[in-house]
Formats: sequence, structure tokens, C-alpha cells
Amino acid sequence: MAPDVVVIGGGPAGAISSALLARAGARVRLLERDFFPRYHIGESISSSCRAIIDLVGAREKIEARGYQVKEGLLLRWGAERDWTINWPDLFGDQVRSWQVDRADFDDVLLRHAADQGVEVVQGAQVKKVLFDDERAVGVEWTHDGRLRESPSDFVVDASGRAGVLSSQHFRDRRPHDVFRNVAIWGYYQGGALLPRTPRGGINVISALNGWYWVIPLSGDVYSVGFVTHQDHFLARRPEFPSQQAMFHALVAESETVTELVAGGRFEGEVRVERDFSYSADSFCGPGYFLAGDSACFLDPLLSTGVHLAMYSGMLAAASILSTHAGEVTEREALGFHESHYRNAYGRMFSMVAGFYEQYRGKNSYFWLAQRLARGQYPELMRKRGGDSPAPSDGAFASITSGLTDLDDATRVGGAAPLDAMVLANELVAGKTGSRTAHPGTDDATGLYLVTEPRLGIGRAVEPVAPR
Repeated sequence: MAPDVVVIGGGPAGAISSALLARAGARVRLLERDFFPRYHIGESISSSCRAIIDLVGAREKIEARGYQVKEGLLLRWGAERDWTINWPDLFGDQVRSWQVDRADFDDVLLRHAADQGVEVVQGAQVKKVLFDDERAVGVEWTHDGRLRESPSDFVVDASGRAGVLSSQHFRDRRPHDVFRNVAIWGYYQGGALLPRTPRGGINVISALNGWYWVIPLSGDVYSVGFVTHQDHFLARRPEFPSQQAMFHALVAESETVTELVAGGRFEGEVRVERDFSYSADSFCGPGYFLAGDSACFLDPLLSTGVHLAMYSGMLAAASILSTHAGEVTEREALGFHESHYRNAYGRMFSMVAGFYEQYRGKNSYFWLAQRLARGQYPELMRKRGGDSPAPSDGAFASITSGLTDLDDATRVGGAAPLDAMVLANELVAGKTGSRTAHPGTDDATGLYLVTEPRLGIGRAVEPVAPR
């Protein structure tokens, strides 16, 4: 009998997990608080997302929207000048993604989930997850003024920063104080990118007290933003009569950004949002899995938010399907999800933390990336047709594009136990990380993600020593 699954939240994590589950025959009800389309920031999409969109069968629908194709990024960071990460040059022509209108992009994914058989209920407010002892057994929710209950075999919490489980139930969400940042942004009709930027690539530009993004969207629209620490933002805010005045002053303080938007016309409103990074003590438990921002959130410097959402949604779906099919024990599935999701977050966190030390040169970022990739980049090159030795920026490109995480999950040899190197965030944010490992993490060694003939978790024939 197919499993009954309730998914909380219809963003990328919820849409991907529910669609994958439904495609495998699960009965899925997705409860979304808002009505789509709705505005959301996070427009720059990692290349890994394209592979996951392929897996869920939504590529044609996404490509039909006419989003700006993205082939990498250019950083003007610290004392060094421009350095370019060009995905097709490193990995082949098929490695690319998009710069998207998130309201439209998320709506396409949610409607695609419905097309796969997911029962999508918008305007549904989840009040709480129901437990029998320590096991999640359903949710309580309201819709059209009526209180309802939906029993289930599994719950996927993809409720975003609201965090139905991590923030409201367990209250085990730990902030990373070093990244108590604020983003302020707006949009221009017309603009430009720095020379040598890969096609449709994001520009990331450092400043004394933060950094800027410039993202080309379809229709010659440019998303422009500035990220700084909350203390700096609050200290400067009284200088300006409005958020819009502050935004334009910040743009004017960057000679580079001023030049890029000189040919454009500002349109719309200025938005401000706190970008406080955090992670929950555990990303899963008996009968439940956390995906996307419900489990963890990271400063947007390397545009990893949608990657982490889709990746974790895929891991959760695979874990549920293989647990229900008896291919792995639930303890093993929980360890699999916890290991891979936390390792992915740990890698990205470590890279972002390194970038905020702006006195370091790009070679130090490349060296850090090589350690975090744990020697996987040469295999990435072989899989994608490369024969030459990996260039110095290869590991950095594979991590920031999300491709290292995909290779890590699908590599026969399985989930590597959490280690101090991958979770280098402990050096920055206290001891959040090592004590959070699920007790089944070690049991996940030898397990790996499979996508054919259906999504699930495979097991290595021979025992594999932890890497």
C-alpha cells in the first residue's frame, strides 16, 4: 500500500518533495499557507536545481517561461579584482541554470506537483504536527475557518522560516550570530554586468561593510541588493528619510554598482529583509523530515537557498519511499537524510564564512573548497567528459553550483558520517553542528541515492569505510 504523506509548505522544498513522492505512487496532501503566485526573493538558481527539475519532470515547463539562462558568476571580491566561474567551461554545455522570477518559478513548480497527483490546498494554516509518543502521525490545520486533521505515515515540514517543527514545536533552532545580516534591494529596468561575466551570471561585489548583488532577469530587468550586518544597517538607517533613500545612497557608495545601473531606471519599491542564518538541532525524526528553510537558512552570498531546498526535498522523498518499501530501516533513512543535508549545509556555510574574511585571496577559497569537496572534483570532471586535471577553481565551482552535493549523495559508498572538517561552522558559530547529528547517522554509511528505476536509497554490496 502506498504511504500517506503530508507536506507543509509549497515552496521549492515542498513542491519538489511532494512531486517526487506522488510520481512514485505516494498519496500526498500539500498544505500551503499563501496563495500562489506570491513574491519571494532568491532569484539566482544553482545548476544542481536543473538536474533535480529534470528528475521531477518539470524541465519543459520551466524552460517555457523564458527565464534568463545562467552559466556562472563573477566576483569582484576583496583586494583582488574580478574572477569568473564559468560552469560550461568547467563541466560542459549542459551545466547551467536560470535567473528567475520566484513568484512565477515557485508557482510553476507547485502547479507541476498538482499535475503529478499531489492534492494541493492553498490558504491552509498548519497549527501543529500531531505526535503519537515521539512519532509524527499527521497534522492539524485550518482552511476556510474549519479545523481539520490529516493523519499520515510521514510528514515533510517544508514550512520555510516559519518552522512548524523546528521553531514552533521543538524550539531547537540555533542562530548563527556571525551572520545576523539585513538585505535591502530593488529592481532596475535596464542595466549591465561586469565584463567577462558568464552568460546571465550573477555579479557579487564586496564592500567595506557588506556586499552587493546584481542579477540579470528576463525582460532586461536587474535585481540589485546590498547585504550588511544588522548593527551596521540599524546604525545607518536614521540617516535617511526612507528605505528607498537609503537604498539609493548605498548604491551610490559603490562605484562598480553605480556604473552597472547607470543605464537603467529604478522601478517599484525597495524591500528589506533580515537574513539571519540558523540551523535546527535535528533535520528529521520518527515519521518526519525537515526540508528547506524549516531546517536551516544561510546567508545568500553564494545563492544556495533554492539548491538546499530542492536537494533536501529530494533526500526526504527518497528516504520516505525506501523506508516504506522496506529497503532500509527508518533509522538508516533518517541518518541518510541528516548526513547529506547537514553536510551540504556545512559545506556552504564554511564557504560563506570564509568569504566574509575579505582579506583572504581567492586561492584560499579554492583551497578551502578542495578540502570540503573531499577529492570529489576529479570524479565530477570524469562524469561530465573532462580529461584534464581539475583547475584550481574546480572544487569551488562544484560546491557553489551544488554539484558536489549531488555527486556525494549518488556516489556508491554512501553517506559519509558528519565530521569536524565539513562542519567547520563550529569554528564560527559555537558548537552548533557536532551535537546535532542524528543517532542513526553512522548507520547511513554505505547508503546512496538512486533515481532509477525509481527514486530511493541504495545499499553498497560491500561495506564501505567512512570517508
